Amino acid sequence: MSRASLNDEATIGNVLRTAKTIAVVGCSPNPSRPSNSISRYLQSRGYRVVPVNPGHREILGEPCYPDLSSIPGDLAIDVVDVFRRSELVAPVADEALKLPGLRLFFMQDGVVDESSASRLRDAGIAVAMDRCIYRDHAGLPR
Repeated sequence: MSRASLNDEATIGNVLRTAKTIAVVGCSPNPSRPSNSISRYLQSRGYRVVPVNPGHREILGEPCYPDLSSIPGDLAIDVVDVFRRSELVAPVADEALKLPGLRLFFMQDGVVDESSASRLRDAGIAVAMDRCIYRDHAGLPR
C-alpha cells in the first residue's frame, strides 16, 4: 500500500466529506470540555460519534467504550479523533492499526506523536496531527 500523507488538506477534506463514523478517544461527558463540544458538533453534522473513555458507559446518547479494541467489529470506524496527551497516543495508534477500514487518524491541537504518525502512514492510514477536526470540517467548501 502506498504511504499515506500527514496533514494533507485534500485527503483530510475527502475523508471528512465521506466518513460516517468517528471514534472520539478521550470524549468527556462534561459539556465545557472541547472533546464534548466538538463531538456534539460532529453529531449535529450527521456523523455517528462513538465515544471512547474507560470511565463512562454512555456519553452524548451513545454507548461509550473503554478503548478502541472494545468497539464491536460490526461498527465500521472511518476516523479516530484523539483527545489525549501526546505521550498517550502510541497505545491508541496501536489499537487503531487493528481497525479494518480506518481511513484517518486525527490528533487534536497540541497532540503530536511523530512515531505513531509514521507507523499509521506506513499502514496506509492518513494522519492529521496538531489540528482541530472542528476547524477542518467547518472550513470545508459547501
